[in-house]
Amino acid sequence: MESPKPAKPYAKPSGKRRGLLLVYTGEGKGKSTAAFGLALRAHGRGLKVRIFQFIKHQGARFGEHRALSQLGIPLEGLGDGFTWRSRDLNRSARMAQEGWERAKSTLLSGDWDLVVLDEATYPLRYGWIDLSEFLEVLRSRPAHVHVVVTGRGAPEALLELADTVTEMRKVKHAFEQGVPAQKGIEH
Repeated sequence: MESPKPAKPYAKPSGKRRGLLLVYTGEGKGKSTAAFGLALRAHGRGLKVRIFQFIKHQGARFGEHRALSQLGIPLEGLGDGFTWRSRDLNRSARMAQEGWERAKSTLLSGDWDLVVLDEATYPLRYGWIDLSEFLEVLRSRPAHVHVVVTGRGAPEALLELADTVTEMRKVKHAFEQGVPAQKGIEH
């Protein structure tokens, strides 16, 4: 993935508040973690937050699922686990499409202040969700709704539409040194 174009110099804020589109992408660790941190911040400020995970399955019990559940922040798994382990990619695609329909309804309803579309870049890259429809829904959402999209390889058109793009860059990772995923750190 190409790095986004250099940011323009900061302009003086216009004073108008509106829902922002934030994209966390790149090969490094921390995209979902950043999105969940923002969800916690928003929840702490009284915003209504909802999270959709396009790869994780419903009923997954990673640390973030447990904590968000305790806080009453809805998190819905829309996938069947890691796609590279899927035994039925047609089923995985159907699940992503059905999940997108639920996420789309949520985005357009205006009932939520922040909607996180975690790992949404993957079904976009695989062609399971139509990119032009995805972008149109983001453009058509009510003006107050903030959206976070995470995942590697965010499409250029999504980066162009976004208000804020952060690219996570891996410098090194413990896994490459033979260290397995750690409870509370990776899951």
